[in-house]
Amino acid sequence: MRLNMIDLEKDVKYIKGVGPNRVKLLNKLGIFTLKDLITYYPRTYEDRSKPKNIAECIDGEEVLIEAYASGKVTDVRLRGKTMQKLVIRDETGVATAVWFNQSYLKNKFKQGEKYTFYGKISNIFGKITINSPVFDEEGKTSNTGKIIPIYPLTFSLSQNTIRRIMENAIKEVEGKLEETLPEYILKEYKLEGINEATKSIHFPQEFKDFNIARNRLAFEELLTMQLALLELKNSYINEEKGIQFSKDVHMSDIINKLPFQLTNAQRRVLEEIDNNMESDKPMNRLLQGDVGSGKTVISMCAAYKAVKCGYQAAIMAPTAILATQHLENFKKIFDELDIKCELLISAMTKKKKTELLERLKNGEIDILIGTHALLQENVEFKNLGLVVTDEQHRFGVKQRTTIVEKGQNPDVLVMTATPIPRTLALILYGDLDISIIDELPPNRKKIDTFAVTKGMEDRINNFIKVQLKEGRQAYIVCPLVEENEELDLKSVEKLYEKCKTETFPEYRVEYIHGKMKAKDKDDIMMRFKNKEIDILISTTVIEVGVDVPNANIMVIEDAQRFGLAQLHQLRGRVGRGEYKSYCILKYEGKGETVRKRMKVMCDTNDGFIISEKDLELRGSGDFFGTMQHGLPEFKIANLFEDMNILKVAQEAAIKIIDKDPKLEKEENMRLKRLIKDKFTKRIEI
Repeated sequence: MRLNMIDLEKDVKYIKGVGPNRVKLLNKLGIFTLKDLITYYPRTYEDRSKPKNIAECIDGEEVLIEAYASGKVTDVRLRGKTMQKLVIRDETGVATAVWFNQSYLKNKFKQGEKYTFYGKISNIFGKITINSPVFDEEGKTSNTGKIIPIYPLTFSLSQNTIRRIMENAIKEVEGKLEETLPEYILKEYKLEGINEATKSIHFPQEFKDFNIARNRLAFEELLTMQLALLELKNSYINEEKGIQFSKDVHMSDIINKLPFQLTNAQRRVLEEIDNNMESDKPMNRLLQGDVGSGKTVISMCAAYKAVKCGYQAAIMAPTAILATQHLENFKKIFDELDIKCELLISAMTKKKKTELLERLKNGEIDILIGTHALLQENVEFKNLGLVVTDEQHRFGVKQRTTIVEKGQNPDVLVMTATPIPRTLALILYGDLDISIIDELPPNRKKIDTFAVTKGMEDRINNFIKVQLKEGRQAYIVCPLVEENEELDLKSVEKLYEKCKTETFPEYRVEYIHGKMKAKDKDDIMMRFKNKEIDILISTTVIEVGVDVPNANIMVIEDAQRFGLAQLHQLRGRVGRGEYKSYCILKYEGKGETVRKRMKVMCDTNDGFIISEKDLELRGSGDFFGTMQHGLPEFKIANLFEDMNILKVAQEAAIKIIDKDPKLEKEENMRLKRLIKDKFTKRIEI
């Protein structure tokens, strides 16, 4: 039975304590409704429930003290500021409570009365001070005597204000929230009810209450995500059978013709793909491999099998230049085998395109390589058997489905060079089976990586000049296209002007960014590849790019602004030829996390280790921010900390979908609503 006891879509301005000014501040935090408010979870908590004696206080710690006011508040003037001091004592010692510019405190304390104070201690030569403490009269617990939630970045809202608003919201919904999970799930996984969990996540009595509440809410988020992806998987692996490719066509025939040896990882992945292709179920497989691990060869072998079994293959790349690069690589192998490969990109002349589409429809083209142009309605295959999409995070599920519909349940192979920890890959690509190439070919050279601060600029520029004199080329990458005053980052255009006129006037400098026309970008990349440009200044548009074997230096400006996974992708643009290659990370900031992140990049070239660290150091929200996958971010679950909950949620989701693939049973109606509420609008991006 559905309860409609509380309207969670109610505008937040109607919550007690909000009002017209605060509603704007809440909106800035993404809080528009009562539901947004109660799901705006604390980022941490302060335990103000356990008092300490003054004599036990240690310098630098935050503590709760129960003490008597020894006198009145005194005012001390300090260079335009005022300082308020109050001497307090308990049975073990004396301390001074200190505030700044809080004149109203003069009449707040009575001599001999008992108060509770919570603040940071400084203990210098045995003289104890508690700085800017919050306080309560004896017996009251507005600011002390309990576990206090601390909320994320609140602009002009103070923690006290948002806490008071949250208290009012929680009182309003207390006991009236409709349960979102089915009863059988709550019982089987021993989960707390939604009403108790919502109250305890904001205002826990004990830390164990918080842990129980957090476990329940994180489980719900992860379970919903898994169910949404599994349902999606079921929706486009329809009831029809897939193509069963012949067991008589062997991939080894093409493997033996390759001019190099495959790694064990490549062979293992090909075996998984071969088994998929020979079964009557449509293949939906994600192939993950680090930059330079040899994914293109895998797609060649799969395409070979499809063509030799009488089908056509489509290879879809995110950019015209990458599609052109694929065509070059494919033709080297397939021209000898009399397999016809062609290229379809939007820049082609109408006449050439019409002729090509006619040949495709007649089955005269075996393998068609192209960009989004492959998705157009007039692109018709005679007998499409295999679809390969390169760099999955550039193509949404919808686009993948569009090209798949050009055949009769063709097999699908999705390739990505973004290394993602396997457990996380199961979340992002839960609708696909997963293969991983986890070793690099023996000829790949390690890229030496250095993290430097701005003071090293002249040395770095001299190093670049030495390499350029030897005939090499360099990339310089910036985070933004236009100057952003707030972040004060160098823009591509500004840096281009400086490099061209001041730093490297004797060299050929060009720039490229995402706002340019595709044709202009391709033109610049081809000139760079043909050694007509010495230094290319770019945004992350080169992250998925053409191979330039002669480029051996990658300089990344403001490296602290990028995710580690993205830095690793960018670094992979060099080290593709015979020359020793270097990646120089210029960063600002003295924070511990920044230093740790830079150290990870210098210590390892393994993309999977890097992505694990990225997740650990930045949290899943930021990590996802680098990937355009169209899935909502988690409000409470953290994929690094919650691996155990994730595994349980994944098992639960598989069990539920096995029994009820479309979530049509009455017992699963709540889950159906959860998915619709959280994911439907976004997942089709």
